[in-house]
Order: sequence, then C-alpha cells, then structure tokens
Amino acid sequence: METALSTPHNIQICEVTCDSFRIGWDMTPEDTAKATHFFIDLSRKEGGDPNRFKHRDVPTKLVAKAVPLPMAVRGHWFLSPRTEYCVAVQTAVRQADGEYLVSEWSRVIEFCTGDYAMDHLKQLLGKAKGSAGRLLKFSVFYRNQHPDYFQYVRTECGGLMRPAMKDNSGSHGSPINSKLQGVFLSCNTEFDTGLPPNDSPYGPLRFQIPAGNLLNRNTNLYFADFYCMYTAYHYVVLVLAPAGSEGDNFCHSSLPLLDLTANPFLTYIPSQRQGEESLFCHASDVILEVLYTEPIHLEQGSVVKISGHHQMSQTTANAKKDPSCKVCNISVGR
Repeated sequence: METALSTPHNIQICEVTCDSFRIGWDMTPEDTAKATHFFIDLSRKEGGDPNRFKHRDVPTKLVAKAVPLPMAVRGHWFLSPRTEYCVAVQTAVRQADGEYLVSEWSRVIEFCTGDYAMDHLKQLLGKAKGSAGRLLKFSVFYRNQHPDYFQYVRTECGGLMRPAMKDNSGSHGSPINSKLQGVFLSCNTEFDTGLPPNDSPYGPLRFQIPAGNLLNRNTNLYFADFYCMYTAYHYVVLVLAPAGSEGDNFCHSSLPLLDLTANPFLTYIPSQRQGEESLFCHASDVILEVLYTEPIHLEQGSVVKISGHHQMSQTTANAKKDPSCKVCNISVGR
C-alpha cells in the first residue's frame, strides 16, 4: 500500500508580476521522488474589492505535472494586476487506476500581484500610438474646477494647486494609480477654433497656463495609460515631470519615456530663431489627461469662466476601463 504524502510546508511566493508568480514549498526527499502532480488552489482574497476586470473566475484548482520548484504560475485569463489572492498547494501521486493519492492541503498563503511592467506599458503604448491621430496646435494647459476649489486654493494653499494622489481610474495595472501625485491638466482643443472646449464635466471655472510654463526642455514626458470607458473615444494619460524631481525619479523607473519633440501625443518644438514662438501640439483623436507632478501657482496663469454646459456624466474620476475593448487592452490582466 502506498504510504501517505506529507503536507507541503514553508510555502514561498516569489517573482510576482501583474499576471504571474512562482511558488515553492518544502517536501520530504521521499515525497519529492514520488510526486507526479501538484494541485494549486488559487482564489481572490475574500473581503477585498472584487476585481471587475477579470474575464472569468479563478479555477478552483490548477493541476500541473510535478516540476522542480519553485514553479511558475502564469496566465492573464485568471490573474489580474494589483489583486490580492489566496493560494494553497497539495502534492499528489497518480496511480495506475487514474486516481490520485494526495497530501493534505498546505496552509493558505496570501499575496498581491503587481503593476504593469515596462514591457506591458510598451505594448499599451504601441496600441495608443495607433489611435492618436494627427497633431493639432495648442497654446495653454487648463484645469476646470468649481469655484469652491479655487477659493480653497487661494485661502488655504497660498494660491498653490498642490499635487493630489492619482486615483484608480483607467487600467487596473497602471503603475501611477494610487502611487504618484500630481495636478491633472488638459490640453485638447476644438477642431474649428483651436481653443479649449467650452463644455466641462468638472466645473464652470477654468485655470489656464501658457504651455511653455510646463512643457519645455527642463521637463520629461512619460506615457502612463491608455483606456476607454465603454465609449468610442479613448484616453491617454501622460505625466509631465520637471527633470530631477521626485516625480521624475518615480517615472524614470516605472514608465516609458517619450521624446518631447517626436511623439504622437504631446510635442514641444523650441523656437529656432529669435522672436519666434515655440510650437506645442496635441493628438487630435484621443483625450489627453496630463499629470504635472509639481505644485502650480495660480499667478502663473489665469482663471476664467466657461460659457458652455457642464457635463458631469463625463467625468473620469475612478472610471473603470472597458475590459472587452480590443483597441486599448493588452494580453495581460486588465
């Protein structure tokens, strides 16, 4: 009669990415020699926020032939970025009749998957480039808000619009979500006027600042995200960070760096002759969300009233990405 298998112990998780991890554990030499299969029970941690980006539920058990440990577990169809999981393992010997002699389940280990890696972001960047469209001239960055916001900035912040933590809107695996602070700005213009649109989902007042105050040879530009919200139009999130700043250091190791003078989203062409103005352009077929990583003083620009409608339903605050869109999704967890 086959002797019982001992319970796997000292479970270790390593090399965790947004859609893979390695798992290992200790077994007796006898079990190592005779085990033919490993069973892995993987599930989302109960009590956490449900991950709305998964295509289907995690299988109750993953069955793998016995391999040297630690073994890789990967698959974008059941693992998602920034998601807490519980995992337990069981060793097994397949017998002549096809049945399995199994060990007891190990204790449950918890871990969390990671953000998009640079390779994943470059895949997303490639998709975004295909949707950017032609470049249009612009002259100002702007930020739309309610009067209470600007009153607070003046009275409580000394006129400084201070960076705030990026929310969880867009791709679930974007490295800047809940990790990078900044002031969100827009720069898209109307086709017919070349000016910012009159409509706003964020408020009836607009702060606007000359583009060259923020976008110049002393700033770096990074790609951070590409997403949609079940609509035909798409959003591209860019980060503008003064060279050498804390935000720049974060982005340098986490996000693809873009060439300021030659990229399909947001460009700066410095003046070539004295008296000429620098040229600033934005992509025409996507909505740009620009995160500037440093405080901005109201005195650097002006606050004006918007004359159009205020379409609050179009706000992107904590907006969730459409996981079924073939234009803006890549083959990793959403």
